[in-house]
Amino acid sequence: MIKRIIYSLLPIIGGAIVGLITSGYMDYSDMVKPPLSPPEIVFPIVWTILYILMGISYFIATKDNEDNKELDQIYLLQLLVNFMWPIIFFVLEMYFTAFLWIILLLILVIVMIKKLLKDLVKTSV
Repeated sequence: MIKRIIYSLLPIIGGAIVGLITSGYMDYSDMVKPPLSPPEIVFPIVWTILYILMGISYFIATKDNEDNKELDQIYLLQLLVNFMWPIIFFVLEMYFTAFLWIILLLILVIVMIKKLLKDLVKTSV
Protein backbone atom coordinates (compact mmCIF):
# COMPACT_ATOMS: atom_id res chain seq x y z
CA MET A 1 0.00 0.00 0.00
CA ILE A 2 2.86 2.40 0.82
CA LYS A 3 4.47 1.73 -2.57
CA ARG A 4 1.19 2.50 -4.35
CA ILE A 5 0.88 5.81 -2.49
CA ILE A 6 4.49 6.80 -3.24
CA TYR A 7 4.19 5.81 -6.91
CA SER A 8 0.91 7.73 -7.10
CA LEU A 9 2.65 10.88 -5.83
CA LEU A 10 5.58 10.58 -8.25
CA PRO A 11 3.88 12.46 -11.11
CA ILE A 12 3.27 15.51 -8.88
CA ILE A 13 6.77 15.44 -7.36
CA GLY A 14 8.49 14.87 -10.72
CA GLY A 15 6.30 17.44 -12.46
CA ALA A 16 7.17 20.05 -9.84
CA ILE A 17 10.90 19.33 -10.20
CA VAL A 18 10.74 19.49 -14.00
CA GLY A 19 8.69 22.69 -13.75
CA LEU A 20 11.41 24.27 -11.62
CA ILE A 21 14.14 23.12 -14.02
CA THR A 22 12.40 24.40 -17.14
CA SER A 23 10.79 27.57 -15.76
CA GLY A 24 13.75 29.77 -16.66
CA TYR A 25 13.83 28.47 -20.23
CA MET A 26 10.22 29.06 -21.24
CA ASP A 27 8.89 32.48 -22.11
CA TYR A 28 5.36 31.97 -23.34
CA SER A 29 4.90 35.63 -24.18
CA ASP A 30 7.81 35.53 -26.68
CA MET A 31 6.54 32.43 -28.51
CA VAL A 32 4.83 32.67 -31.87
CA LYS A 33 1.30 31.44 -31.14
CA PRO A 34 -1.89 30.97 -33.13
CA PRO A 35 -4.70 33.45 -32.37
CA LEU A 36 -6.73 31.05 -30.19
CA SER A 37 -3.86 30.11 -27.87
CA PRO A 38 -4.86 29.85 -24.23
CA PRO A 39 -3.42 32.30 -21.69
CA GLU A 40 -0.16 31.36 -19.97
CA ILE A 41 -1.85 30.59 -16.61
CA VAL A 42 -3.74 27.66 -18.15
CA PHE A 43 -0.65 25.46 -18.60
CA PRO A 44 0.43 24.98 -14.97
CA ILE A 45 -3.17 24.35 -13.94
CA VAL A 46 -3.79 21.77 -16.67
CA TRP A 47 -0.44 19.99 -16.15
CA THR A 48 -1.02 19.81 -12.39
CA ILE A 49 -4.45 18.25 -12.98
CA LEU A 50 -2.98 15.80 -15.52
CA TYR A 51 -0.21 14.73 -13.14
CA ILE A 52 -2.73 14.27 -10.30
CA LEU A 53 -4.89 12.12 -12.60
CA MET A 54 -1.85 10.04 -13.62
CA GLY A 55 -1.17 9.25 -9.95
CA ILE A 56 -4.82 8.45 -9.23
CA SER A 57 -4.97 6.23 -12.32
CA TYR A 58 -1.92 4.27 -11.19
CA PHE A 59 -3.43 3.85 -7.72
CA ILE A 60 -6.73 2.57 -9.14
CA ALA A 61 -5.04 0.34 -11.75
CA THR A 62 -2.97 -1.45 -9.10
CA LYS A 63 -5.83 -1.86 -6.62
CA ASP A 64 -6.26 -5.58 -7.28
CA ASN A 65 -2.64 -6.39 -8.02
CA GLU A 66 -0.07 -4.40 -6.04
CA ASP A 67 2.83 -6.63 -7.12
CA ASN A 68 2.54 -6.16 -10.88
CA LYS A 69 6.21 -5.51 -11.59
CA GLU A 70 5.74 -5.23 -15.35
CA LEU A 71 3.08 -2.52 -14.96
CA ASP A 72 5.26 -0.72 -12.40
CA GLN A 73 8.22 -0.73 -14.80
CA ILE A 74 6.16 0.60 -17.72
CA TYR A 75 4.59 3.26 -15.47
CA LEU A 76 7.94 4.44 -14.13
CA LEU A 77 9.52 4.42 -17.58
CA GLN A 78 6.71 6.49 -19.11
CA LEU A 79 6.97 8.92 -16.18
CA LEU A 80 10.70 9.32 -16.83
CA VAL A 81 10.11 9.85 -20.55
CA ASN A 82 7.29 12.29 -19.74
CA PHE A 83 9.50 14.29 -17.36
CA MET A 84 12.39 14.41 -19.83
CA TRP A 85 10.38 15.85 -22.73
CA PRO A 86 10.19 19.48 -21.50
CA ILE A 87 13.89 19.39 -20.68
CA ILE A 88 14.73 18.13 -24.17
CA PHE A 89 12.39 20.64 -25.82
CA PHE A 90 12.78 23.81 -23.75
CA VAL A 91 16.18 23.52 -22.06
CA LEU A 92 18.20 21.66 -24.68
CA GLU A 93 16.15 22.99 -27.64
CA MET A 94 16.49 19.66 -29.44
CA TYR A 95 13.20 19.89 -31.31
CA PHE A 96 13.48 16.86 -33.57
CA THR A 97 14.63 14.72 -30.64
CA ALA A 98 11.66 16.04 -28.65
CA PHE A 99 9.39 14.99 -31.50
CA LEU A 100 10.84 11.47 -31.44
CA TRP A 101 10.60 11.49 -27.64
CA ILE A 102 6.85 12.19 -27.85
CA ILE A 103 6.47 9.22 -30.20
CA LEU A 104 8.31 7.06 -27.64
CA LEU A 105 5.97 8.35 -24.93
CA LEU A 106 2.91 7.48 -27.02
CA ILE A 107 4.24 3.97 -27.60
CA LEU A 108 4.82 3.50 -23.86
CA VAL A 109 1.32 4.73 -23.06
CA ILE A 110 -0.18 2.31 -25.61
CA VAL A 111 1.87 -0.56 -24.13
CA MET A 112 0.69 0.38 -20.64
CA ILE A 113 -2.96 0.54 -21.72
CA LYS A 114 -2.67 -2.84 -23.48
CA LYS A 115 -1.12 -4.32 -20.31
CA LEU A 116 -3.91 -2.89 -18.15
CA LEU A 117 -6.61 -4.17 -20.50
CA LYS A 118 -5.00 -7.61 -20.64
CA ASP A 119 -4.85 -7.75 -16.85
CA LEU A 120 -8.43 -6.51 -16.59
CA VAL A 121 -9.71 -9.24 -18.93
CA LYS A 122 -7.65 -11.84 -17.06
CA THR A 123 -9.07 -10.86 -13.65
CA SER A 124 -12.67 -10.61 -14.86
CA VAL A 125 -12.73 -14.13 -16.33
